[in-house]
Amino acid sequence: MDPVTDPVDQGTETADTAAAPAIQETIARLYGEPLTEIPKDLYIPPDALEVILESFEGPLDLLLYLIRRQNFDILDIPMAEVTRQYLNYVEEIRSRNLELAAEYLLMAAMLIEIKSRMLLPVRPREGDQEPEDPRAELVRRLLEYEQMKIAARQIDAFPQLGRDVLAATIYVDQTMAPRLPDVNPEDLRAAWNDILRRAKLTAHHHITREPLSVREHMSRILKFLQGRPFVEFTELFLHELAHGGGIPVVVVHFLALLELAREGLVEVTQAEAYAPIYVRLGYTPS
Repeated sequence: MDPVTDPVDQGTETADTAAAPAIQETIARLYGEPLTEIPKDLYIPPDALEVILESFEGPLDLLLYLIRRQNFDILDIPMAEVTRQYLNYVEEIRSRNLELAAEYLLMAAMLIEIKSRMLLPVRPREGDQEPEDPRAELVRRLLEYEQMKIAARQIDAFPQLGRDVLAATIYVDQTMAPRLPDVNPEDLRAAWNDILRRAKLTAHHHITREPLSVREHMSRILKFLQGRPFVEFTELFLHELAHGGGIPVVVVHFLALLELAREGLVEVTQAEAYAPIYVRLGYTPS
C-alpha cells in the first residue's frame, strides 16, 4: 500500500525548491567582488600575451648568436645563410616593433652589401697582395664585441654589494659599561721583557766630537811646571786624570808635551834606561 502524502506538505516543499537560487561557480574576483561569468564586451589585444625566448642587445649580438649557435667559423662566415636568417629575424620584429627593427636595418644592409661583393669577381691588385676579404671589417667588429661581452660577464660575476653581499652593521650599546680585559701580572712582565729586548736590538751608538786644543794643553803644562825644578813624567798625566780627564784628554796632553819639547820650551830627561822620566822648563821664566 502506497504511503499517503499530505498535500499541504507537498505544496510547501515544491515552493521552497523553486525559491532557492542556483549556485554559480566563481571564476575570478574583480575589486574583491566575485566574477561568475566572462563579460561580453571584454577586449583582449592580440599581443596581450607574448613570450620572448631570446633577447639581443643589438645587431652585433644577434649576428654573433646566429654564428655561434650553428658553430660557424667566425673567420669564414657563410654570408648567404647568415644573411637569410638575419633577415628573417628582422622581418619578424618589424611586424611587432618597428622602432626596434630600425636598429637592425643598418646591419642588414651591410650584410647584403658584403654578400653582393662576394658574388662579384675580384679585381686583381698590383704586386702579389691578396685582395681584401669583404668580411674582414665585420669579423673584426664581431671579435671585439665578443671580447667585451665576455669581459662584462666576468665583471658581473664578481660579488656586488646589495646583490650578492650585504654590508655588515655593528650595533654598540652605549649604555653598557666598558669591560676592561683581565691582565695577568705574568703577561705584563713578559710584555715588558719583550719591549726591553726590542729596545736593545734597535739601540744606536752615538759618537760625539769633544773639542780639545793642543795649544790649550801646552799652556796648562807650562803653567804646571812653573815654580818647580822638575816634575816626574807620570805626574803630568795623573794631574789631568784627577781633574776628570779621560783617554782623549791624556792623548792630547801627550801631544802637547811633544810639541813643547820640539819647540825647546820643556826638557825631557832620563838618567838611564828604565829610570824615571822627568820634565822641566827649557827656559828661565822672567
